[in-house]
Amino acid sequence: MEAASPAAPEAPAPEAPDLRRGIEAVLFISPGPVSLEVLAEVTGAEGEGLARAVEAVREKYSDPDGGIMFAEIAGGYTFRTGDLAREAVERFCRRPVDYSLSPAAMETLAIVAYLQPITRPEIARIRGVGADTVVANLLDKGLVAEAGRAQQTGAVKYRTTEAFEKLFGLVDLADLPSLEGFEATPADVEELREKLHLAADKRQ
Repeated sequence: MEAASPAAPEAPAPEAPDLRRGIEAVLFISPGPVSLEVLAEVTGAEGEGLARAVEAVREKYSDPDGGIMFAEIAGGYTFRTGDLAREAVERFCRRPVDYSLSPAAMETLAIVAYLQPITRPEIARIRGVGADTVVANLLDKGLVAEAGRAQQTGAVKYRTTEAFEKLFGLVDLADLPSLEGFEATPADVEELREKLHLAADKRQ
């Protein structure tokens, strides 16, 4: 009778300072509230250790005089701007948005427009290079938004927004230039980019 093979050692739980930093970073980059379950998944912590770290972050960002406040909304945690910073934030939000797009951003936006909802790994596979920075830039400009998660992988899916349709003069997505037999080859991606450039020129 063979002896049972030893169980693989579990990854050590992150130390408290590292855990707090991880939670802060995730809440900072997330466009929406992050649940405790997701925090456990991405930090590798759970139970009382995770709860204490969340409370430490809450306490750190609980000063009503601060510019950033910890908030618990919609079943998750997030950062929001402090009430005393409202005027500065409102002035910032009234500034015109810079919608200038690099070739990489145009290429990524075309892929999202025609294949939405689509995940970053799928975008990266089509483009042949990583998509994290480009997608983050499009999120900041409000041209793409999260559209749930892929059932098998859990990866975030992305779709275009009304701001995208407005920027390119589209009544809705049905106005996208047709593309027969799309199989996401490099030549097709280049064609998608050219078509979006043409759509942008038409609105000028």
